[in-house]
Amino acid sequence: MSRASDGLRVNLWSGPRNVSTALMYAFAQRADTRVIDEPLYAHYLRESGADHPGREDVLSAMDSDGARVIRRTVLGPSDRPVLFLKQMAHHLDGIEDPERTRLWAESAHVLLVRDPREMLPSLVRQIPHPTLRDTALATQTELLDELARHGRTPPVVDARRLLLDPPRVLAAVCDRLDIPWDPAMLSWPAGARPEDGVWAPHWYEAVHRSTGFRPYRPKDDPVPDSLLPLLDACRPHYDRLASLAIEP
Repeated sequence: MSRASDGLRVNLWSGPRNVSTALMYAFAQRADTRVIDEPLYAHYLRESGADHPGREDVLSAMDSDGARVIRRTVLGPSDRPVLFLKQMAHHLDGIEDPERTRLWAESAHVLLVRDPREMLPSLVRQIPHPTLRDTALATQTELLDELARHGRTPPVVDARRLLLDPPRVLAAVCDRLDIPWDPAMLSWPAGARPEDGVWAPHWYEAVHRSTGFRPYRPKDDPVPDSLLPLLDACRPHYDRLASLAIEP
């Protein structure tokens, strides 16, 4: 496991409408861990021009220079042994070397995926006309290949399997990261956290009501007919990633 001189950086590369915020809250319960919420979001909005809820608030509140964010925040000084960074995989768009190569070499990486049949009906409520890029699934398979070229094999977490057995899956993730399992990761106080990004009012309502990982329940909402081509485009990416996911 590659560690910076002052500790371990863990980049969670997720897509939207997964359980990424809950996973960030879980890591925030560890006494040895500092968490940061989507440090590259403003960079992504500037780079892509994407019209996301709260776009102007994000651009006003955050540094939008992605290379500088990687140098100063992702790979910068940390006051705790573990720095956990919740990241959306597609926020890497436009990040080039040398920052990209340093990112792979000097931090650990985890991929978090969710079945697009369950993710898309939720995503369309925030982004009315989502694209494959918005799902992050294609970017996640690209990251898997890029990390492999750098000799890295990141653990893959499937949201459904995590919710089916949080202790077992989280313990396996900690083992892969070479950090001790901490049962404190299974629960947290309801409400917002100080680390939440300024976009939290648009995206985090459900997790703010939670006090832990909610039991998995299949989603009954159908995928809108207009999104069926997108579902087809997502499927091979998800199937490949899910085939590598940690089993509960």
